[in-house]
Amino acid sequence: MKQRLLASLIAATVAGLSACADSSNAPDPSARMAAVTVPVSDSFVALVRQLAAGRGVTPMPRPPAVRPALVRLGQALAFDKILSGNRDISCMTCHLPPLATGDARTLSIGQGASGLGPNRVHPTGAFIPRNAPSLFNLTAMKSLFWDGRVTVDGQGRFHTPAGEQLTPKMTRVLEFGPVSALGLFPVLSREEMRAQSGNELAAIPDADNQAVWRALMRRLGSIPEYRRMFERAYPGTPFEKMSFAHASNAIAGFLIDQFSFVDSPWDRFLAGENHALSREQLAAAQVFMTLKCSLCHNGPAFSDNQFHNVAVAQFGPGKGNGVGGRDDFGRMNVTGQQSDQYRFRTTPLRNVALTGPYGHDGAIADLHGFIEHYSESDIKLRNFDANTLEPLLQGTLVLNFDDILANRDTILQGVVLPAVIVDQLTTFMSALTDPAVENLSRTVPARVPSGLPVDGRL
Repeated sequence: MKQRLLASLIAATVAGLSACADSSNAPDPSARMAAVTVPVSDSFVALVRQLAAGRGVTPMPRPPAVRPALVRLGQALAFDKILSGNRDISCMTCHLPPLATGDARTLSIGQGASGLGPNRVHPTGAFIPRNAPSLFNLTAMKSLFWDGRVTVDGQGRFHTPAGEQLTPKMTRVLEFGPVSALGLFPVLSREEMRAQSGNELAAIPDADNQAVWRALMRRLGSIPEYRRMFERAYPGTPFEKMSFAHASNAIAGFLIDQFSFVDSPWDRFLAGENHALSREQLAAAQVFMTLKCSLCHNGPAFSDNQFHNVAVAQFGPGKGNGVGGRDDFGRMNVTGQQSDQYRFRTTPLRNVALTGPYGHDGAIADLHGFIEHYSESDIKLRNFDANTLEPLLQGTLVLNFDDILANRDTILQGVVLPAVIVDQLTTFMSALTDPAVENLSRTVPARVPSGLPVDGRL
């Protein structure tokens, strides 16, 4: 009897809501409203759980245990500006704990700048081409960076921009999958950390990744406290036998230990706590699981770990693509496949209410606005108002709308979301915030072994 009731509820839900994603079959707005104001009952709770399971939206596994000495080393390295060429920026300068491991900026600003978060400025007006993604629950992600340029395949092989320079000896050190390789690459970027001049790292040719990594280990090895910390984190291995893979792996251990969260209201709901969600969040969860949203935003982190073109405007310095080099072809820069042009990794949604601005270049400031973008995204793209950007970016909008829309993900075709649905989807995503995320001050060290200033408190 219960199964028949659930089946009928699911059928009614799908019939009443699936058309909201297709303008050619859109029901009357009042019918939409009626479809989503379902009374809370045991059967409705069971329905939402069943819809979630059907979409592959499963509980977030607890992160692997990380030995404390590795966490302490990783914390110091993540916040220490010694890893940048001119010792003026750390990994966490653009991933600030008070700003939910982001910087609250449309586009990040790298080395050579001053200030933090929205107040950070560069003397030449330089920007990083992409928005700083959050660092939450990284063990659930199969690929890292917006274009997925760091992955590990089914045979355990790492695929990264370093190619063969990331040696088997180094990869054997990487304990936590793709996230262990994350720290290897910002230190290579001149715009992000290495700088164009003024230090020994900048003098190294761009193609010689190994030389940059070795130079960083010489810096770290000149500080006795770091030598002790490395050898405590990797018992039995002398510092002289270590590579920068040991540093990157330690940073990963810190990120996993400190920024993995599995106690949001949604987690508690999936674990069996029927009243973990408010009435509004529960009804909104039904909407989310029934619409096309959950075709891409699924799995424990609410990301399919795939790449999609969702018609986001392009501006800023770009990635060297297109006329003038100001375009950003996204995943195509990794695969070389034309079909991957303008595709970017599906954003994981955990704690997403706190991690704006949104999109690969932070084109949309608030979550409600980004959800709304998916409704008639072609029109939204063509009407994008560059005046909403900060002044230095307003003149950098790339007029590539036709090219973007020619390769827009087909799942977005015909999607029209009424205002009430946008509101409900925003409500559901509030249930994905772990309360512990709202105060991450404990993750910021009081000092780092180099003695350089620590960026981490606004």
